Amino acid sequence: MPKAHKVPGLLPYMNEGVIEAGCDEAGRGPLAGPVYAAAVILPPDFFHPLLNDSKKMTAAHREELRPVIEKEALSWAVEAVQPEEIDELNILFASITGMQRAVRKLSVKPEFLLIDGNKFKPFDGYKYRTVVHGDATYASIAAASVLAKTYHDEFMVKLSRQYPQYGWERNMGYPTKEHIEAIREFGYTPWHRKSFHPKELEPTIFDLPVE
Repeated sequence: MPKAHKVPGLLPYMNEGVIEAGCDEAGRGPLAGPVYAAAVILPPDFFHPLLNDSKKMTAAHREELRPVIEKEALSWAVEAVQPEEIDELNILFASITGMQRAVRKLSVKPEFLLIDGNKFKPFDGYKYRTVVHGDATYASIAAASVLAKTYHDEFMVKLSRQYPQYGWERNMGYPTKEHIEAIREFGYTPWHRKSFHPKELEPTIFDLPVE
């Protein structure tokens, strides 16, 4: 662990004096919608008492923090990977691809990447480190998690107005009982990921016609 001063529960950097971008994604688990990835470069002295792993924050706190991050970050970018590409790549590589694209969109070129999780793919010669629970460890990854989560959820709420029967404004596309029942009744939409097959929707021997 770096000897840097810790903000509550979060470290400001891994490598002192190095331009680091934190990367994270949101929306790996839903049955529908894009996966969103974000990359954020924070000033080394950035502090906000609400900043945390986005999953541990309330929706109101995430929305409050998002414009603060966008204003005070040295650079930030958000990228969406659509369901068709998720089906083509698989969700892991779609998430990695989204993070890579977000990094490429940064207006400030990072010297090092901090990646949430334990999987990544080398690209463009960047040095990087994967960090399990990185969004609860490093401020830049936590900030990326907030942006990815708020952009993902904002899009799903907007999409729910076109498909109100699925309850996406509440379940954000995740396989809740409400969402599963809506798929049974109304079928799939163009926004559903065809490669995702919830166990609850898989056919069983009891669904087969009796001869």
